[in-house]
Amino acid sequence: MSSELKGKVALVTGASRGLGEGAARALAAAGAAVMVAARDGASAGIVARDIAATGVRALARSCDVSDYAAIQKVAAETKASLGSIDILINNAGVIDPIAEVANSDPAAWAQNISINLIGAYHVVRAVLPDMLANGGGSIVNVSSGAAYRPLEGWSAYCAGKAGLAMLTRSIELETAEKGIRIFGFSPGTIDTDMQAKIRASGMNMISRIPRGDLSPVEHAVRGLMYLCTSASDDLNGQDASMRDEAFRRRIGLA
Repeated sequence: MSSELKGKVALVTGASRGLGEGAARALAAAGAAVMVAARDGASAGIVARDIAATGVRALARSCDVSDYAAIQKVAAETKASLGSIDILINNAGVIDPIAEVANSDPAAWAQNISINLIGAYHVVRAVLPDMLANGGGSIVNVSSGAAYRPLEGWSAYCAGKAGLAMLTRSIELETAEKGIRIFGFSPGTIDTDMQAKIRASGMNMISRIPRGDLSPVEHAVRGLMYLCTSASDDLNGQDASMRDEAFRRRIGLA
């Protein structure tokens, strides 16, 4: 894997913590230059400095993916400073609002869609033309089992991730013959800050999963890294899930 990704350029959103941070560090360890993008620019900067200290090129930018102009700027800065983007890990996302529809805040509900669906579209829109011009690229849209299974209190999150699943399939339909590899990726219930917020809500079955039963972030990172390599070519356009035993076996997690 390392030799295949060495010299590539990756943009990772939501990369200041959790799965995004893990992906940024793993890509760098495999030899890829990394743009660490997140709303928390200070934390993103720490991740980028840690990576740069290993001798791998890395930069950090504060960015809200719901702002298309902002993500355009990040994409342009990545190309100017690191080179054309070969890999996009489209990871930025939020769980809020956790509330039943009848009690939900319309502004917060719309903001969730603005980040989880429209924001994901923004990032793809910003990088895809250059990938097409260069003859290819790999895109991983971080999805969720919630895209296919409704959960109480998560109407915005479920709707946004369901929309993202269809966006992934639409992009594959348009670009598969043009060298673009695109995947949805459901990481499962992993031990992140988002899960802490879910547990605190007490809403639906996911909130009642003990922290000790959550999967380590490193397992999901392993799945993400696999999708960045040619070994996953046959999965193009699909949603790979860490709950799928066949996929787990493919990545060495039987």
